[in-house]
Amino acid sequence: MTSTPTPVQPSDRVLEAMQISLRGCEELLPESDWLKKLMRAEATGQPLRIKLGLDPTAPDIHIGHTVVLNKMRQLQNLGHTVIFLIGDFTSLIGDPSGRNNTRPPLTHEQIKANAETYYKQASLVLDPGKTEIRYNSEWSDPLGARGMIQLAAKYTVARMMERDDFTKRFAAQTPISVHEFLYPLMQGYDSVALKSDLELGGTDQKFNLLVGRHLQQEYGQEPQCILTMPLLEGLDGVEKMSKSKNNYVGITEAPNDMYAKILSISDVQMWKWFTLLSFRGEAEIASLKAEIAGGRNPKDAKVMLAKEITARFHSAAAADAAEQDFQNRSKGGIPDDIPEVTIAGAPVGIAALLKQARLVESNGEGNRLIDGGGVRIDQVVISDKGLKVEPGTYVVQVGKRKFARVTLTA
Repeated sequence: MTSTPTPVQPSDRVLEAMQISLRGCEELLPESDWLKKLMRAEATGQPLRIKLGLDPTAPDIHIGHTVVLNKMRQLQNLGHTVIFLIGDFTSLIGDPSGRNNTRPPLTHEQIKANAETYYKQASLVLDPGKTEIRYNSEWSDPLGARGMIQLAAKYTVARMMERDDFTKRFAAQTPISVHEFLYPLMQGYDSVALKSDLELGGTDQKFNLLVGRHLQQEYGQEPQCILTMPLLEGLDGVEKMSKSKNNYVGITEAPNDMYAKILSISDVQMWKWFTLLSFRGEAEIASLKAEIAGGRNPKDAKVMLAKEITARFHSAAAADAAEQDFQNRSKGGIPDDIPEVTIAGAPVGIAALLKQARLVESNGEGNRLIDGGGVRIDQVVISDKGLKVEPGTYVVQVGKRKFARVTLTA
């Protein structure tokens, strides 16, 4: 049986796949090798194996995490095999990427709990029917001590110290534990076990992805290409999107909150979000950008982006409802569907009322919001932190998006 020869020149379909691969990406290395892989896949009908590894270090995914998932979906739509790898083994080590000290490893129970929700959330972006789910404990646990030593022999300390965060920590005399060297080795070994053709990751993962290329060569495999995606800035437009920075949009957030948060980003920032988060074609985005430059209201484009993302994680109907809800609020209106709470023991102090109605986390937060003019009862701004609210039913508002219909009883 003769093998199908790889064409000398790429077809239009391959060139389109290459353009899709490059959209919004930071680096594709080596580009020429990826083009060859795409040409071979088309000639043989054999899909390429595309790997994304995620350590379940937290139970929830925000839309910053979906930048790389979107790229996976685009490649999945081209017919290639997507491998969603849950790093249950590597999570036990802890990846120090981008950090100047050791990240504490997670317990097995924490990893299991986080992993249970990870794939369910990722499936809102990926096509579950065309996704291969793997756990790297499948091949990492059986390695044992002997296998780990043999693996470690395939990479030098000098090469490991080329990793930027290790270099900086060593120069600053910040401790580096030996087990941290195992993380990039084990992530690289994942590529060997999965026979990966392409591995995706954030820019902070570039070193680890390159280790995978090296180890595949050591094990006699064709080395994978690597594709890094930029880190998405959060709602502030400055810091990387992060829950700890409170500048994130969670993909399980209520549609009204998701829509409103996306609408709050700057006019400049939204174009990067279009490139990295929208599934609209690049030509359509370029045309829209030209219209905005020609005088069209930038909010029109932002509404399109907010509705597209909200519909992806909820539904088109939910996105439409969120748009209407936002318009009502911007006019000072009260949303149709707000929580209803009954609180006994009136009269109740205003800060305690806000906390019991679950509009704030603490009395202190409530008092700070009152000082800032962020609390309203029946649309009247409350400025008296000593206010005692008498029995009755009130619409209580905190900030722009939090409402509750509160009934106070004696």
